[in-house]
Amino acid sequence: MEKVYLDCLPREEVGKNKVNALRRTGFVPAVVYGEGAKSIAIKIDRSQLIKFIHTHHGVENMIITLRFAGKEKSKDHQEEKSVLIKEMQFHPVQENILHVDFNEISLTKAIVIKVPVRPKGEAIGVKQEGGVLTHVLWELEVECLPTAIPEKVEVDISNMKIGDTIQVKDLTVPEGAKVLTTQDTIVFTLMAPKKEEIVTEVPEGAAPTEPEVIKKEKAEAEEGEEKEGKEEEKKEEKKQEKKPQEGAPGKK
Repeated sequence: MEKVYLDCLPREEVGKNKVNALRRTGFVPAVVYGEGAKSIAIKIDRSQLIKFIHTHHGVENMIITLRFAGKEKSKDHQEEKSVLIKEMQFHPVQENILHVDFNEISLTKAIVIKVPVRPKGEAIGVKQEGGVLTHVLWELEVECLPTAIPEKVEVDISNMKIGDTIQVKDLTVPEGAKVLTTQDTIVFTLMAPKKEEIVTEVPEGAAPTEPEVIKKEKAEAEEGEEKEGKEEEKKEEKKQEKKPQEGAPGKK
């Protein structure tokens, strides 16, 4: 395996103020984390780091050899370390790289890592049937040696028709990689296109039509109100009949 080098320097600057001052001098602060070992503070020339990222695609899963300068080789601190990028922090507005975290790895020990899943081809259900392809699972979790990390997992979707799905168990991964993601997890699905609602245009000046169900409900409501009104009128008439008329002799 050909080594990919990235130069760095030991970092003495710690604390918010000193780290901000370090950034103004053209460096990016970083930390190397080792399994069961003390973390190491380093700094990387910003221009070199940007060039490195632009030169190498997919640096997230790339084995990087950090090459230290300015410090003598010792038992606890080698001049080179094999690492993977754990996290990169960016400025929310200017998008400058603010900080990088590395994980030190052993090239002879298996690691768990996420590999991107990419579609290959054009689904027949999209091309001929107008279906909609949905990419559900974007990353596949695998276990492998650092030297066997797949750059990506490609999935041939060209034979997918409406109603078809592709699950993790249907994928083919490179030799040496063990899939940890649940086998029945859906990766791609192809659904029928959504039916468009038909909107009837109302001519200018005409009253808008109402659906039959609404018409029926309104008619029943109006009929109920009319019936209730008649009953109220009958009750009122009965009350009036029971009252003694004006001028009529009362009972003794």
